[in-house]
Amino acid sequence: MENKNKVTIIGAGMVGSTIAYSLVMKEITQEIVLIDINEKLVESQVMDLQHTVPFVGQTNVHIGNYDDCIDSTVVVITCGVAQKEGETRLQLVEKNAKIMQGLIPKIFEKNPDIVLVMVTNPVDILTKLAIDMFPDKKDRIMGTGTLLDSARFRHLIGQKMNINPKSIHAYILGEHGDSEFPVWSTAQMGNMRLGTCNKLNKSDKNEIFEKAKNAAYTIIEGKQSTYYAIGAGTAYLLHAILHNKKTILPVSHLVEGIYDINDVCLSMPSVIGSSGIIGKICMELSQEEKQNLQKSANILKKVYENINI
Repeated sequence: MENKNKVTIIGAGMVGSTIAYSLVMKEITQEIVLIDINEKLVESQVMDLQHTVPFVGQTNVHIGNYDDCIDSTVVVITCGVAQKEGETRLQLVEKNAKIMQGLIPKIFEKNPDIVLVMVTNPVDILTKLAIDMFPDKKDRIMGTGTLLDSARFRHLIGQKMNINPKSIHAYILGEHGDSEFPVWSTAQMGNMRLGTCNKLNKSDKNEIFEKAKNAAYTIIEGKQSTYYAIGAGTAYLLHAILHNKKTILPVSHLVEGIYDINDVCLSMPSVIGSSGIIGKICMELSQEEKQNLQKSANILKKVYENINI
């Protein structure tokens, strides 16, 4: 069966429903399916989203099941145990890995050509788990990775510089978590490197990165979970896939031979199109940044090797 302009979202909690809402508001897709084991929750979320549609356009939003994967272009996984206050993303690993072991085969059994986007944390570990289960689908499997971290980073730089963050080009790479790192060496505003600008000193840069890295902890402390920004960011990623935009985004994917790093999923810039990851960008990093990338890779490898599933 030919794939439609259709997105299936597994998990109708705050993250899954906010992704759906972002898709509706931007009219990115023709059809959105929500799946959740909590029937009352998914019924309520779908009804609320359906009542949004008349104000925006015409998106078909409905409750579904795994058969909906058959003609979907993309499946987004947001279900699992959520990060709690004081808990790191990596501490979620075994609970959510067991959930994914049962879930992911159902998706590819229904549609071997689907693009799988992992949002559930720890996103790098779960993306690697999915790829190890279906290695021939490695370019069709990705995690949202540091897409959101990089957006937070750009927002904070723009705020400090009094510049629209859309004019800031800068990445946070590596793990979506505590070992992530900022790439200051290539950060730009417009076409000018931030390193040539005296407005940001070392203290400013440290403060900006720490705020970006720890933003999730701050938000979780205040309202238990993050969902608006990851909803918008995932919708942006899905737009690139559904409309073959060939956009460069820092998503989590299988890294093979970049800076002597192999067989681990972490975020590096990738070209995103209709079949998933259609190209990979090997950024020119400083020596310190290369070391930070390797450190992040080693941490993720060790965690993955010690999963008890």
